[in-house]
Formats: sequence, C-alpha cells, structure tokens
Amino acid sequence: MKRFPFLMTLLLFAITLSGCDKCEGEKPRARITNNGTGDASVQIKTSGGSTENLNNVPTGSTSEYRNYDAGHIVYTVTVDKVEYVEEVHMSECYEYDIVIDSSNNIVTTQKDRND
Repeated sequence: MKRFPFLMTLLLFAITLSGCDKCEGEKPRARITNNGTGDASVQIKTSGGSTENLNNVPTGSTSEYRNYDAGHIVYTVTVDKVEYVEEVHMSECYEYDIVIDSSNNIVTTQKDRND
C-alpha cells in the first residue's frame, strides 16, 4: 500500500509531461487539402519578401505543412488555372488549412497551435 501514492504521483507526472507540446515561437505554417477538379498550387508571400510554394497537389490529397515567416501573408491558390487570393495576418504558433471542395470552392481555417 505504501507504493500506491508513489505510483499515483509518477502517473500524474507522466501525464503532465505528455501534455507539454505547446508551440513556443514556431513559425506559422500552411497546408492544402485538394478535393477539387484538378491539381492545386498555393503561393505564400510574406511581408518580409520571402515566398513559399505548395505546387501541384493532386486531387484527393493533402500536402505537407510548409513553414514561413510571421506577418502579413498573401496566399494565391490556383486550381484549374483559376486564381484565388486571400490576405491574412499570421502570428507565430498558428497554422492555416486551405481546403478546396469538389466545386473548387476554397475554405480556409486559421488555428492556434497552442490549443
């Protein structure tokens, strides 16, 4: 019985450590999920002048995340040679999901990675 409090303390400590995956100053990131009618590409322009690209993401797939500098961001999404442009402000520890539906409508979601 003396071991029970020790084991409970050890278990609580392990649970606490496993929940410590909060973002700490990491660059924002984006990915694209393409359920549209053709390959999709995203150009990510930052206010600092750098550009990141997610090119030729096939229909029915999701790209890997791409990291970029925080600040004012311009996303240019191209599907079947049609361009969609969206401007957002992205802080550190945020991610952006760009989802293209079967009618080539684009829904974007910004999420705090500290949640």
